[in-house]
Formats: sequence, structure tokens, C-alpha cells
Amino acid sequence: MKRSIITTSDGSNTIQIEDWDEQYHSIHGAIQESQHVFIKTGLHHFLNLHKLAEINILEIGFGTGLNAFMTALESETQAVQIRYEGIEAYPVLAEELSQLNYASLIDPNQCTVFDALHDVSWEELHPITLYFSLKKRKQYFIDIEDENNFNLIYFDAFGARVQPELWTESIFKRMFNALSDNGVLVTYAAKGSVRRAMQAVGFVVERLEGPPGKREMLRATKLV
Repeated sequence: MKRSIITTSDGSNTIQIEDWDEQYHSIHGAIQESQHVFIKTGLHHFLNLHKLAEINILEIGFGTGLNAFMTALESETQAVQIRYEGIEAYPVLAEELSQLNYASLIDPNQCTVFDALHDVSWEELHPITLYFSLKKRKQYFIDIEDENNFNLIYFDAFGARVQPELWTESIFKRMFNALSDNGVLVTYAAKGSVRRAMQAVGFVVERLEGPPGKREMLRATKLV
């Protein structure tokens, strides 16, 4: 499928899959979406509730590495140790990564951190900064079999309009199993079918204010 680099409303770039009219990040602002959905509503929420010094995060759809990059920077700000695992079946190409401008917009002094996220090998855990370590897993979401391993899941798969099979009860059951007790999953999605699939496998689901350009998003908790 044909792919191209486009500029979103906050000046940050993303990858567009032209045949699907689908983007890796919101056209209303890639950085703004990541900050609102995954950092503010996910990471900050979890840390405010649980005050842990170490947490494990699973990202469903590692993609461009934007969410991982922003989390790595936030781990330094919060002084919290983060072990981050990113699932991606189709890694982004080097020529596409070279056109992404996240580090230069967020913090030009941290370009080496962004590059390291993509330079390190797959299937191994690597220290990226003092507080942040990364393991990239080349894997289909349906093959995830983790049990009680993660405090927080960033669910950033392509939308249900183009890949409905990624937003089903069977997938969210795997997410529920992967989370430890009181773990949290956040996603930009807000469809009723997605919320019902989450609830069907045991999640307690909240509808929250969405990022720019989107009215709502979902946050799901594995309450015990």
C-alpha cells in the first residue's frame, strides 16, 4: 500500500496510508494526541493513583515511536523507572523515520533518544536512558500471551474502520490478561462497539474528553 509523510495540525509529521485514508497519528496533531491520550490520561493518571517507582508499559502499535519517545522523556521528569515493550508486526521504514520531526519539535537535545528507540535490535531489552528501557517485539496482536505483566497499556492500533479485527473481545481479553491488578488501558478510540467489547471481558470503562479533533476517548481499568 502506498504511504506518504504528511504534516498534522500541530506541525508534527505522521505517516499516511493512502489506500486506507488512515494515519499513524491524528491529523489534528500527532504530538498533541500522544500527550493527551497516552501521557496525560494514561501515564499521569496511573502514577497519580499508585505512586510507584517502577512501572511496566505495553504499547499496541509501536509504529513511529512517538509514544515511546514521549514516555521516555516523561520518565526523566517523573523520576520513575519504566520498562516499555512495543508490539509491531510491520516496522516503520528507515526512510520514513528520517522524515519525522518529533524530537526537533519536542526537545532538539533529545534527538539521540528518539534515534536509539529505532536503532536498537528487536526482541531484546535495551536501556535507552537512566530511567527508560525498551523491548521491541515483532508480533501480531492476536499472538500476545502475556499474563499479569503490565501496569499500563497504550492501545494505539489502526482504527476499527480499517482493521476491525483489532478491536474485538478476543483482542481485549488478551489485553485484560496482560495487565496486572488495577492496571489501565488507554486508547484514542471511543466507538460504542469498542467500549462494549472492553466491558464484555471485564474492564471498567470510562469515556473521557478526547484529544484535539475528537470528542471522546476511552480508558479501561482492570479493577480488583
